[in-house]
Amino acid sequence: MDFHFANVWEAVADTVPARPALICNGVVRSWREYDDRAARLAGVLAAHGLGRDSKVGLYLHNCNEYLEAQYGVFKIRGCPVNVNYRYKADELVYLLDNADAEAVVYQACYAMRIWEIRKRLPKLRLLIQVDDGTELLLDGAIDYERSIARSAPLPRMPRDPGDVYMLYTGGTTGMPKGVMYPGGQFSQFLTAMGAAARGLPPPERVADVPGLVRRVEAPPVSLPACPLMHGTGMWLGSMLPLALGGTVVTTPRLGLDPDLLWGLVEQHRVSDLVIVGDAFARPLLEALDAAAARGTPYDLTSLRQITSSGVMWSAETKAGLLRHHDVVLADVMGSSEGGMGSSVSTREARPGTARFQLNEGVRVITDDGRFVTPGSGEIGRLATSAFVPLGYFKDPQKSAETFREVDGVRYSFPGDYATVEMDGTITLLGRGSVCINTAGEKVFPEEVEEAVKRHPDIADCLVVGVPDSRFGERVVAIAAARGEPAPDPDAVLAFTREHLAGYKVPKAVLLVERVQRAPNGKADYRWAKATALAALGDA
Repeated sequence: MDFHFANVWEAVADTVPARPALICNGVVRSWREYDDRAARLAGVLAAHGLGRDSKVGLYLHNCNEYLEAQYGVFKIRGCPVNVNYRYKADELVYLLDNADAEAVVYQACYAMRIWEIRKRLPKLRLLIQVDDGTELLLDGAIDYERSIARSAPLPRMPRDPGDVYMLYTGGTTGMPKGVMYPGGQFSQFLTAMGAAARGLPPPERVADVPGLVRRVEAPPVSLPACPLMHGTGMWLGSMLPLALGGTVVTTPRLGLDPDLLWGLVEQHRVSDLVIVGDAFARPLLEALDAAAARGTPYDLTSLRQITSSGVMWSAETKAGLLRHHDVVLADVMGSSEGGMGSSVSTREARPGTARFQLNEGVRVITDDGRFVTPGSGEIGRLATSAFVPLGYFKDPQKSAETFREVDGVRYSFPGDYATVEMDGTITLLGRGSVCINTAGEKVFPEEVEEAVKRHPDIADCLVVGVPDSRFGERVVAIAAARGEPAPDPDAVLAFTREHLAGYKVPKAVLLVERVQRAPNGKADYRWAKATALAALGDA
C-alpha cells in the first residue's frame, strides 16, 4: 500500500493540472500551482533542516495558504499540527511544546503573539509569516510568499504510509490532545469514502487515483464554512474533495456570516457545503428566509449536499433548509477519534434529530463492558473498531482509557453515550464528560438543549449542571433570545416541560446576549458553567 496524502494529491495534480484546486478572496490556484507552491514550501522547510516526522504548526485562518502549507509539510513526510487561533499565550505554548513543533506558519495578525511566546519554545527553528496586511514581518521570521518564490521545488520522494498524521482536539474539557493516525491508511480511507459516495470503486493503490478522478463526472466544489483547524472542516470540507480532484473554496473572515457564505455558493457554484450542526444551520436558514422574503432568493442550484458533523442538527432546521432547495443533508456522527454513523435527509426522507445508522464496526457498549441489546433502553458508550487511531501523542494514560480492547477487539471510545433502538439505529445522547447527575438520574445536555431551542423565541442554548445540596446537581439552561422582546424564562420552562421528562427540565433558564461557542460551533461548557455559577452559585 503506497497511500500518503502527498502521493494522492501529486497524482491528482498530474491528472487535472489546469483544474482549480483552491479559491480564496478571488485568488484561484490551479492544481498545477497548488502542487508547485507546496513543493516550493517543502523546499524551504527542508532547507531549514525539517524532514520526516517534523511537526509544523499551522496557525492560520481558512485560506489557500493553509492548504498549501499542509501539503508542503506532507511532501517532506512531516506532520502538520492544527493550531486554534483563539488560543492565548499559555495555551499556544502548551500546544506547540506538546506537539514538539519545529516550525510555525502563522497569519501576520498573530505576529505579536508569536513574538510573545517564541522564547518559551526552544524547539522552534523556523517562523513563516503569511502576509495579511496587518503587521510588519516579525524579526527572525521569513515571509511566506517571498520564501516560496525564491525556493526551488523539492523533488518528489518515496514516502512511507506509516508516517503519522495527527489532529489536535481540544474537546469540551481538558487540554488539547494529538490524535495520531497512520497517514497512509487515513488518506486511503478518505479517498475511498469519496469514491463510495459517488458509486465508484475505491482505489487500491495511488496508481488508481487518476482513473478515479477521471470518472468523477462532477468534481466537488467544497466550501468548508467551519474552520480548517478542526476535523470537520479539514477532513470533510477539504481533504475528501481534494482526493477526488475537486476544488476547495475558503474565506478568511472570522465569525459566521451567512450571507457571505451563500454568496460564495452562488459565485463559485459550490456543490458541497460543510457546517457544524444548528450553530451554523440556523443562521444559514434565517439568511435564506430573509432573502426569500425580500424577493431576492439565493441561487442554490449548484448545491448538491450539506454535510454536518460534531454538533446536534435538529430536524426542524433540516426541514427548513429543504424548503428552499432539494439537497442531500448528511448528518455525520463522529469525532477526531473515529467515525460512528450517519443520517441522510432529503425531501423524500423525513429529517430526524440525533438518530443515526451505525457504521460498520460500531457498537454501543455499557460502562461494565457489555454490548447493548437493541430495544433494551440501556445506555452505553459508542465505540468503533473500524478505524482506530494509534493513540494520543505523548499521553499513554489517556490513550489506554480511550482506545482499549473488548472481547479481544480494539475499540475507540470517544465519549458519546447512546441507546440502541429495535431497528438497530442509535439515538445519540451526548458526551459523558458533561453528563449531569441529578437525584441519581443521568441527564445529557444535548437532549435538553434541543428541547429548549425548539421554543420559537430561543436562538441558542447550552445546558449545564450546578451543585445542589438536595439533588447533587441541578439542570440549568443558558439561552440567547432570537430577538426583542426576550421571552419569559418561565414560559420557556413550561414549553420545555412539554417535550422532556420532569427530571430533565431545567430548574432555571438564564438569558444571555449570546451563547459562547468555539469557531467550529462546538459548545463552550466551561463558559456556560461559569456563567451559571456566577448567576446562581451553589445551593
